[in-house]
Amino acid sequence: MNYTFKKILLAFLLSGICQVSNARQAGDSFEWPGEHVMALSLTFDDARPSQVEHGSNLFDRFGVKATFYVIPDNVRLNPDGWKAVVLSGHEIGNHSLHHPCTGNFQWSREHALESYTIEKIRAELTETNRQIEELLGVIPESFAYPCGESFVGRGLETRSYVPLIAELFASGRGWLDETANDPAFVDPAQVRGLDMDGKDFSELLPLLESAKETGYWVVLAGHDIDETGSQTARLSMLEELIIYAQNPENRIWLAPVGEVVSYINEGR
Repeated sequence: MNYTFKKILLAFLLSGICQVSNARQAGDSFEWPGEHVMALSLTFDDARPSQVEHGSNLFDRFGVKATFYVIPDNVRLNPDGWKAVVLSGHEIGNHSLHHPCTGNFQWSREHALESYTIEKIRAELTETNRQIEELLGVIPESFAYPCGESFVGRGLETRSYVPLIAELFASGRGWLDETANDPAFVDPAQVRGLDMDGKDFSELLPLLESAKETGYWVVLAGHDIDETGSQTARLSMLEELIIYAQNPENRIWLAPVGEVVSYINEGR
């Protein structure tokens, strides 16, 4: 190995080390409000009846604000209950009119994303906002991708509608993702959402402990709120989770998605 080549190799290695160091410093420099070392958001999809019947009472008892991504037709099943959710200070997000997902789900065949275009999904989401404002008096600034899927069309005509969400909303949350969110890096239009349905608190605790070490933002996503049933965030788990998050020793900022996104945007 000649001298010139050694110099080039050394410069390359040092460059890589500096880049990693700078990336770590950028992540480490992000500061959550107060003494908090991480953020946690509780989110729920579909405007299912149990969210009003069970969830809102639990959250109000502990003074916790959650994010509810609603479908207007489900809100119409209990408009007074959902108005009370709004008055309690919870965030209302957009979850579409028809919950379009891949047509590989038989129940979504009539509203298959493979049959959508960007123009069609835009029209549906703007109409959803209009109906939510009419029903609840709020205009959603947060969105959750139905089924966690962010495409329309098929084959060569497939398009991502993430840019549309970035245009229409302050944030877009996924589902069944595999990681929490780095506040110094996360794309607000592609916030990672982690499944909490059917889980015990002991299953979620390692995720929270890891986020306390990294300074990440954990966004948990659920559906029904009860003790049993499929796609259900358990009441006992949520109570344990809230008690843990509200313990000052754990230094967790528990806040709705919109509030956290606003803080991240200001911090960056």
